[in-house]
Amino acid sequence: MSLRFFAGVDRVRNALALRVDRTIGGDAGAIAAAMVTGKRDFLSENAKDLIRRAGIFHIVTISGIQMTLVAGIFFVGLRRLLATSQTLALNYPIKKWAAALAIVGAILYDIATGSRVGTERALIMTLIMLAAVLFDRPSLSMRNLALAAFFVVAFEPEAILGASFQLSFAAVAALIAVYEWRGQRLAHSRSGTAPSPPGRFVEWREILAERLLHGPGALVVATLCATSATASFMAYDFHEISPYVLIGNPLTLAVIEFFAVPCALLGAALYPFGLDGFIWRWLEMGIHLVTWLAGLIASAPGASLQVKAFAPWAIVFLALAVLSAVLWRTSALRATAIPLALIGLLGARSGAGFDLAIPASGDAAAIRLASGELALLARRPGAFAAEQWLRADADGRSVVEAKDGTACDDYGCVARLADGRFVALVTARGAFLEDCARAAIVVTPLRAPEGCGAPLVIDRIRLAETGAVSLQFAKEGGVLWTTARGVDEDRPWSPRPPPATGRAAAPEDEESEEAELSEPME
Repeated sequence: MSLRFFAGVDRVRNALALRVDRTIGGDAGAIAAAMVTGKRDFLSENAKDLIRRAGIFHIVTISGIQMTLVAGIFFVGLRRLLATSQTLALNYPIKKWAAALAIVGAILYDIATGSRVGTERALIMTLIMLAAVLFDRPSLSMRNLALAAFFVVAFEPEAILGASFQLSFAAVAALIAVYEWRGQRLAHSRSGTAPSPPGRFVEWREILAERLLHGPGALVVATLCATSATASFMAYDFHEISPYVLIGNPLTLAVIEFFAVPCALLGAALYPFGLDGFIWRWLEMGIHLVTWLAGLIASAPGASLQVKAFAPWAIVFLALAVLSAVLWRTSALRATAIPLALIGLLGARSGAGFDLAIPASGDAAAIRLASGELALLARRPGAFAAEQWLRADADGRSVVEAKDGTACDDYGCVARLADGRFVALVTARGAFLEDCARAAIVVTPLRAPEGCGAPLVIDRIRLAETGAVSLQFAKEGGVLWTTARGVDEDRPWSPRPPPATGRAAAPEDEESEEAELSEPME
């Protein structure tokens, strides 16, 4: 029953996304469809690259911003609607009624947009804050954020290692810290207990605080705090930093607040009646505005800075620095974030590189050439894995450009390491005889024959034991292995492979292996 229900919801989402895309057309229609339904199928690579370089890729995802705005629209709108009745306003808890109805609206919005993992986390945070209204508790507090994090980790413990969890909770923690500090400052000002240094400094400080805590200045401060809290996670997870995010994020918030969310709610309500056309035209105006400004940002010098992979322990200290800055109440304790951040930055600069990287499938590889650049060793390199290799090396080249320095034919590919040794990628059994005799390293998604004479053979059997691997070659001739799987790892979600009985493939397996390699790669 549940599968049938969600399949029906997905059909409606697909129809609505197609309607929005066809009504607006082009990249603007694809962005609009993603903003309204969460479907990013229509986005071209150019559109993705444009909004990524401008630092506003989250504009095409249904995340915490949209969820908060939807819940806020329901809460404020319903409360004001109920307040139009004097009888209800004076005799009943309409604020709690509005919060309860906003909870229902947020849940329906989550279901209607596909209930993705990131949206579910935003929903949990929103529900806890609305539930605080029902129990006469402050809705925006670190305690509520901690409860939301507890529920997410309790049901999805692996989420703590994901970019969505790290970015959303870090940003919200920074915003709540600023909100609580602002509340404390206003309370001290009203009670007259705030410290007052003598001279004109007091006057200038008050004017500056007023500008930064109210009006447009508050948006800039909020963006600066959220960006600072998430910068280390962005660099760690995506190997990229957008310096102009202080321009891009306020722009994103304005478009989402005035165009995307209102149009999504109103357009979805009018869509069954065929009266939604003018709604999408209004949304088109906002998208054209944001893409024009995003183009200016993306074309600016240094719009996207590539960052090399961190040392594994660096993000731990950077995360502790963020927590110290937002959780402690006194300036002395908050200052502990400084040494933690310095240690984390040291780790960010000392990340170990690799000379050879191989995915778990074994059908491609990234190899370090004598020039120091990476080359992609594959007939048809998978776009996702190749992009991750290049990003981790702070290499801004495209996948096609990174194939320079390799030679491929129908049997596989070859390239030279920085020390001159050959690495061969074998994709057809007919190449084993020659490559096993000439190459120093043989990589293959097949099962290599027992008599392969290459000093190092990484085939299907070995990759089943290790998962994806990266190798770093020392000058003395040693090899440092980094594997995705532990040697004795045996977990429910990653069971230990059955023991290998030998490298040579059974005759009946040869055709199936060759057939797998002949299929087009995504």
